[in-house]
Amino acid sequence: MATIQPNWQPNHLQNNLVQLVPLHKDDFEKLYDVASDPLIWEQHPSNDRYKRDVFQLFFDGAVDGDTAFLIVDKATGNIIGSTRYYDYKPGNSSIAIGYTFLAKAYWGGKYNQSCKKLLLDYAFQFVDKVYFHVGATNTRSQLAIQKTGGIKVNEVDFDHYGKKLLHFEYMIRKGDWK
Repeated sequence: MATIQPNWQPNHLQNNLVQLVPLHKDDFEKLYDVASDPLIWEQHPSNDRYKRDVFQLFFDGAVDGDTAFLIVDKATGNIIGSTRYYDYKPGNSSIAIGYTFLAKAYWGGKYNQSCKKLLLDYAFQFVDKVYFHVGATNTRSQLAIQKTGGIKVNEVDFDHYGKKLLHFEYMIRKGDWK
């Protein structure tokens, strides 16, 4: 019997706060309007991602993966950030969620938690484990993923355009998800 390949970019993920809309290459300017704020990236390993050329690399990788989303504020219809799935491993029954950023006005938990809940609820229909990789200097995101229920399980070096960057790996198991 053939295994059904999950669609990691569904177009129906929404709740009362946010809608996750599949990211397309013609969304660059709309998303860059949000991403061009240097404060968003100050704790991130790529703290210059607010620059157009650096963000273009990030954006192109997101579009090419066919697993990324715009985050839209349902009350206003405004694009407020982006997130994506990545590193799907069917043999390990796992996927990762990350590359998430939000406009500063939406920091503080409610919107990030809302997005993560949508992504986790959907992922746990297909996998048993979800991973998150957070830069070692990004305490804001570390606290956010711990608030979501992530448990630190590893420290890994990620290759970032030829440079190794330390990340903390967090995991949530399906059985532990509320």
